[in-house]
Amino acid sequence: MEMKEIFMKRCIEIAKKGLGNVSPNPMVGCVIVHKNKIISEGYHKKYGDNHAEVNAINKVKNKEILKDSTLYVNLEPCSHHGKTPPCCDLIIKHQIPNVIIGTIDPFIKVRGSGIAKMRNKGINVEINILEEENNLLNKRFFTYHRKERPYIILKWAQSKDGFIAPKKQKGKFWMTSKESKELVHKWRSQEDGILVGRITAEKDNPQLTNRLFDGKNPIRLIIDKNLSIEKTFNVFNSDSKTIIFNNIIDNLEGSNHFIKINFDNMLNEILVVLYSKNIQSIIVEGGTKTLQSFINNNLWDEARIFKTKNNINEGVISPSINGKIISTSFINNDTLNILVNE
Repeated sequence: MEMKEIFMKRCIEIAKKGLGNVSPNPMVGCVIVHKNKIISEGYHKKYGDNHAEVNAINKVKNKEILKDSTLYVNLEPCSHHGKTPPCCDLIIKHQIPNVIIGTIDPFIKVRGSGIAKMRNKGINVEINILEEENNLLNKRFFTYHRKERPYIILKWAQSKDGFIAPKKQKGKFWMTSKESKELVHKWRSQEDGILVGRITAEKDNPQLTNRLFDGKNPIRLIIDKNLSIEKTFNVFNSDSKTIIFNNIIDNLEGSNHFIKINFDNMLNEILVVLYSKNIQSIIVEGGTKTLQSFINNNLWDEARIFKTKNNINEGVISPSINGKIISTSFINNDTLNILVNE
């Protein structure tokens, strides 16, 4: 492995620390190298805070050394004024002669302009180092800007005999182990939104929040065409913001935002709203009907499926899906398969 790939891997490694905190920005890590040694590192910690390049440059006490250094970053430095000034301007200011970039930023306000700006100032810029790994790192950000919709993760648990719930369910029904449940809450902290349909909201009365892991709550997304769910249900509490997709009203009531959509084209209408609100990733935790609708419309990127060793014998059949299994892991008595949509 070449040295530049080693340094880029380090950028990716530290960029991951921002997962769940930087959206709608991408995860970015930066290392500054002088004479083949890392002299500074930085990553984007939180949306609205300094970008990775700024954090790395600020840590270098003797700024003169930057004139003989190479800056590595997994994503093209920004060239526009957003929450913070353009990073490429700071690189130019400190006369950093070499910049090595993992991949080009797909965001329309950047998309090659940062690279062009630095090259026009005489900086040697190299791109597409470990491009595939960098695309995977920011799969949410890239999907959002390339497909103009959130990155969609489907999640469910099913019994050994292929059911996701008993036929006659009374109250909450836990299919998986305590450890699997904790993992799901970790996932919730990493994504922007979590979506269920009316039936799941009424049967399970879920909170759809992250209570078992240190991190934020996702925005709750509820499909309730006729506004049938009673306001006393957990999804309407103030623990997190809730968006209720319906065909009756547009209204804002505290932390609950009712949005009227056309149910003839329901999923696309929902995704258009989520895109407009900078929601870059969602977990779909609904029942079979909701999950299967995403599958049938080919509107999914990843599926996380728990399989237990227990049989239900009679119940709600689990969704049917085809995809490439990219990982299989074992959590207590559960098997977790992660699939991607090819």
